[in-house]
Amino acid sequence: MNDASLPTTPAKGASHSEIAHAVDALIGAMSLAEKVEMMSGQGFFASYQANDGRWCAEPYRAGGGCERLGLAPLYFTDGPRGVCAGNSTCFPVTMARGASFDVDLERRIGEAMGIEIRALGRTMTGAVCVNLLRHPAWGRAQETYGEDPHHLGEMGAALSQGIQSHNVVASVKHLAVNSMENARFKVDVQVDERTLREVYLPHFKRIIDSGCASVMSAYNRMNGEYCGQNRYLLTDILRGEWGFTGFVHSDWVRGVYKVYGASAGLDVENPEPLVFGKSLVDAVENGHVEPQVIDQACRRILETQFRMTCAEDPLAAYTPDLVACAAHRELAYEAACKGAVLLKNDGILPICSADLRRVAVLGRLAGLVNTGDGGSSRVFPPYVVTALAGITQALGPEAEVLTGDEADLAAAAAAAKDADIAIVVVGYTLREEGEYIPGDIPLDEGANPSQGLRTGMGGDRTSLRLAPDQVALIKAAVAANPRTVVVVVAGSAVIVSEWDAAAPAILQSFYNGMEGGRALADLLFGAVSPSGKLPFTVPVDEADLPFFDAHADTIEYGPLHGYTLLEEQGVAAAYPFGFGLSYTSFSYRSLKVRRAHDRLDIEVAVRNDGDVVGDEIAQLYIGFPGIQAKRPHKLLKAFARTQVPPGQTEIIHFQVALEDLRWWDLETRKWLLEPGAHKVYVGGSSVSAEALCQTIVIG
Repeated sequence: MNDASLPTTPAKGASHSEIAHAVDALIGAMSLAEKVEMMSGQGFFASYQANDGRWCAEPYRAGGGCERLGLAPLYFTDGPRGVCAGNSTCFPVTMARGASFDVDLERRIGEAMGIEIRALGRTMTGAVCVNLLRHPAWGRAQETYGEDPHHLGEMGAALSQGIQSHNVVASVKHLAVNSMENARFKVDVQVDERTLREVYLPHFKRIIDSGCASVMSAYNRMNGEYCGQNRYLLTDILRGEWGFTGFVHSDWVRGVYKVYGASAGLDVENPEPLVFGKSLVDAVENGHVEPQVIDQACRRILETQFRMTCAEDPLAAYTPDLVACAAHRELAYEAACKGAVLLKNDGILPICSADLRRVAVLGRLAGLVNTGDGGSSRVFPPYVVTALAGITQALGPEAEVLTGDEADLAAAAAAAKDADIAIVVVGYTLREEGEYIPGDIPLDEGANPSQGLRTGMGGDRTSLRLAPDQVALIKAAVAANPRTVVVVVAGSAVIVSEWDAAAPAILQSFYNGMEGGRALADLLFGAVSPSGKLPFTVPVDEADLPFFDAHADTIEYGPLHGYTLLEEQGVAAAYPFGFGLSYTSFSYRSLKVRRAHDRLDIEVAVRNDGDVVGDEIAQLYIGFPGIQAKRPHKLLKAFARTQVPPGQTEIIHFQVALEDLRWWDLETRKWLLEPGAHKVYVGGSSVSAEALCQTIVIG
């Protein structure tokens, strides 16, 4: 075959049928070795070494591509708090954005990420992480949105759609039941079919239904089989039931162990052909893997790529000046403002900066650049505004800023005593929580197996509480100055029961991105009213949570966790799911519920009872008859964020599809809608929603 007779890639604007025809021709022109080469990443180890261990420092080939036929590979970058390449915008971590409950904001963040990905020469991202927060000890909790499947699905779908609006392949990860870090490479998660379907998969389906083009499989085993070679998960459910037509790729290193992973539904092994490659070629030639398995994988990869490359781009050009541009930095600031959760306020917030002469900003973390984990989600922004810098800048030269930290409690207490107000910043860094890669996994060719990227750092949390010296700092500051605000930096829930009663005000800022210090100052000094809500439950005690073993070989995942578990046990949370205070207050009334064919239409009136404008996040929960099958007391099924002027009332409208109220019947292996009385709860948190309830009978 000469060059003139080689098939060509489809042109811009090509139709679906034209793309399919071109793909068939290209696959027909490839050798078996070329096809299998498309089914793995290439060059990661060399790139990793050349860039001193910086993840995704240069465009990485993550599957696809055939040089002879002029086919470009997929160029991967990671996420999810920005683009892990260049000096890109560092947004607040996913959990902080989850606390915003702002679907529109998350879509806009996805669009910004898509623009920067293209400007940096990449075409695919692993930014959409939606593993359910089963337990706050999970080291990568910061990378997901929270503990509730509905919330995860809505936020993840928005991010995916935003990214793909700029023709970047978004990959949702990690499928499935991946909610542990240290043991993720070995643990076998035992989960019954109903729990899997109702708790751990719905958000993945929602995101795939929204158009997400790719899926990353998880490291762990599920019911005995590794997820990267689990046919039931990757083929029977994902393709057969959900109709997914995109491609599936593995996680990096140890994402697949056997060549039958290809037959099970894994299309791309990353980062290198450690299992596929020649072994997969041999398996096809020896009759152990059907040739159509290879063709189908290549078809999924190519059709997904061409669907993006043939579509018209929203921008005429994706130029380097778009990376960390002013608009994206303002978006990071907006997210940091909207995601902060005010847990407690005894009247000292907002701080009137005009009356301040001295402000004590205490804690080692106050002046530390601390944007989150240092693993695959790390972003390298052009600058970071720390808490100390943001507060100092907001105060200006009129006020003196005093500092102190845990290392010298006496000096810190003296600073607090001399100040008009004390702000104590406590929490975690990448050393206490984050991605963990054990030392026996080399990340470059010929590496010493004892030298892992994250050994001695990150991983699952060993404690859900603050370090003793931080607790001592809080108590010393409060004793010295009753006007003390505690700012908590963490990826998820922190148990605060040994000190929160003493603290007059508590704000959880999470890892709040490159503009986090500016946002924090504006929140504390009242330029912005806090509006975030907890996307997880903060328990009073560790015993209120599901069993967690960071080093387990096998663990069982049950149907209850977070607010569903505490409600089942009748245990009060320290701070419940959906909770968050504001500088104003809201009241709910006039709940109306009616059935409209295949859905419920609900409306409620929300009034701002205060004298400042504020954003409220209204949450709708459904309680079930629970006769045919035991169900949680209630489940989140809708939420809406709205801004309400002081003294005004806004009518919020919800729609809940009846199919979203179904349960999975193990006997018939079908989704069933139970007839009978369903309760509709609406309010500002999972607890306050109990006060406003309507019952509707579904026949």
